[in-house]
Amino acid sequence: MKLTEDDPSQNQEVSSDDGGQFLFSNVTPGLFQLTITLTGFATQTLSGVLSSGEVYTVPQTTLAIATASTEIRVVPTVVEVAEDEIKVEEKQRVLGVIPNFYVSYVSNAAPLTPKQKFELAWKTSVDPVTFGLNGAIAGIQQAQNEFSGYGQGAQGYAKRYGASYTNLLTETFIGGAILPSLFKQDPRYFYKGTGSTRSRILYAIANSVICKGDNKRWQANYSGIIGSLAAGAISNLYYPAQDRNGVSLTFENALIGIGESAAANILQEFVVRRLTPGASNRQQAQP
Repeated sequence: MKLTEDDPSQNQEVSSDDGGQFLFSNVTPGLFQLTITLTGFATQTLSGVLSSGEVYTVPQTTLAIATASTEIRVVPTVVEVAEDEIKVEEKQRVLGVIPNFYVSYVSNAAPLTPKQKFELAWKTSVDPVTFGLNGAIAGIQQAQNEFSGYGQGAQGYAKRYGASYTNLLTETFIGGAILPSLFKQDPRYFYKGTGSTRSRILYAIANSVICKGDNKRWQANYSGIIGSLAAGAISNLYYPAQDRNGVSLTFENALIGIGESAAANILQEFVVRRLTPGASNRQQAQP
């Protein structure tokens, strides 16, 4: 209990007994204010006027339980943020049809876990459009009699289709999941979208040989380059003997792959975003 008077030097504090009784003595007549406090209960204030020679009895007082205010902030983990971003990327389709999963329109996107990298590779590999595009590629190859060792007819088409799909599968998983997990690199292309045309072109070309690490720092794209070499080397196992040119063809195909990647990145910067519904709404400025 605290008794406050006009003269601060006369202020007093006492504690009540087990029955809630308390006593202030030698109180100066005049205005006073009594403040009652107890841990866990709301503070209560009473005021009055004490006359000379008067014994003032404080009315029975009941304290209300104090209200508590607790603020809880739920902050998602990096893995949860990345999962939400992947769900958005897996809905990205050029013209609403062709998969555009390996592009992030969020410049500071959360790094992917190995599991998420494999999930993205799997989603790309089993997409119906992927099967359809490989079917078209195999049809063109058969019409032009490429890889003639496969022959013609349904059997020749099936072999070409299998080879084309296996190429995509090995490059997607090796260059987009296995090696990025080992080297801790991000397999996605990060859309720039700002700056001069020249700077964006140079950025797109550079991204064919560099990438973001899981630490968000730029580094040599070991995953993509080695992945292309590995996929080319593996293809020698199933292409017809006359179409296997060994190491020279493997490196040649890897260089072609880098050039194709640079061209695809330029299209991403200047064309694809406009053809991907909703992509512009998710863009954030490049830092």
